[in-house]
Amino acid sequence: MLSKIVNKLSLDIGIDLGTANCLVYVKGRGIVMSEPSVVAVNKKTGQILAIGEEARKMVGKTPAHIVATRPLVSGVVSDFDVTEQMLRYFIEKASQGRFHYVLVQE
Repeated sequence: MLSKIVNKLSLDIGIDLGTANCLVYVKGRGIVMSEPSVVAVNKKTGQILAIGEEARKMVGKTPAHIVATRPLVSGVVSDFDVTEQMLRYFIEKASQGRFHYVLVQE
């Protein structure tokens, strides 16, 4: 009984991290998002300013201390911290803020 309730409340998400684009799939809804794998970071503070399409639009239009970077290079994660923030953003956007989640690191 409890497992049926948990299954109704859970959200199955699949994320394809690509070097150029990331796809987010939600069970029952299909692909809900296709965003560029780009993150804008303030190099002075380390703060992430934008992710995805918003960050891509910033390329070449920012001061020198704000860098739009791709945290995946040739299909390999090159910056784990930025990739983690990008994943958090995609999960939050796909779940529309209705669900809490935990990223498990092994």
